[in-house]
Amino acid sequence: MDFTKTTEQDSHYNNLEKMSVSNLLININNEDKTVPLAVEKSLPQIEALTYQITHKLKNDGRLFYIGAGTSGRLGIVDASECPPTFGVPHELVVGLIAGGDIAIRKAVEFAEDSTNQGWTDLQEHQISEKDVVVGIAASGTTPYVIAALEKCNENKITTGCITCNKNSPLSKTAQFPIEVIVGPEFVTGSSRMKAGTAQKLVLNMLSTASMIQLGRIKGNKMVDMQLSNNKLVERGQKMLAKELNINLNKASQLIKKYGNVRNALKNYN
Repeated sequence: MDFTKTTEQDSHYNNLEKMSVSNLLININNEDKTVPLAVEKSLPQIEALTYQITHKLKNDGRLFYIGAGTSGRLGIVDASECPPTFGVPHELVVGLIAGGDIAIRKAVEFAEDSTNQGWTDLQEHQISEKDVVVGIAASGTTPYVIAALEKCNENKITTGCITCNKNSPLSKTAQFPIEVIVGPEFVTGSSRMKAGTAQKLVLNMLSTASMIQLGRIKGNKMVDMQLSNNKLVERGQKMLAKELNINLNKASQLIKKYGNVRNALKNYN
C-alpha cells in the first residue's frame, strides 16, 4: 500500500506573513473545524482499541502511551489527568516520552531516532502481557515509537497507535491502529496544530470511555475525583447536596468524614 505523509504536504494557504491577524485566526479556525470530522471517520478504529484497553485494565493491566515531541507530551497530559479525574493509581496509565522527563519542556535532539530506548523505557515499568501500549506519532514514522511497538508485539503485548497518516509504518506495526487523516497543516509540517488536536481528541476518548467502563463515573459525575483543591472540594459538595438532597453544610461534613464523593454516597444513611 502507498504511504504518503499528508501531514508534511504543503499548506492550502500561502504568504501567511502577509495575512492580517484576523485572516490568520479565521483560516486557522477553518482548518481546525475539519479535525472532529476526521476523528469521526476513525470511530470504528477508536472503538476497537478502547475495547482492548478496557479489557486489559479490568484484568489488572495498565495502559501505556509512548511518543516523542508533541505526541509524547499529549500522552503524558492524558495519563497525568487520570488519577485526579478518576481516582485511579498513578501507575495505571503511564505516559512515556523520548528523551525522558526533560523532554516534556524542552526538545531533546535526536531522542526520537533511537530504536532501542523506547523498549528500555517500557521495561523500566516491568511491562508485561497484561498491559496495552499505545504509540502516538503524527507522522507514523518515529523510530522510538515504532521500535518499541515491535518489541511489544514480539513479547505478546497488545499494541495500538494514533497517527495522522494513512498506511504509515506505525499503523502497520500496531495491532489496533487509529488513523485520523487531518491533511496538510496551516503552517506546513507543523503537526502540533491539527494533528495534535486530533490526537488530543482521541486520547480523551480512549481514557474517558475506558474509565467509564471501569465504573469510575456515576451518572455523569466524577465521584472518584481527588479533592485536591478548593474548587474540587466545592464541586464534590454540590454533587453530594444534589444527589442526596441535603444542604451544602451537611455535604461538607460528609466530604470531610469520608474523603471523596463515592464513599460519602455509599455510607450516607
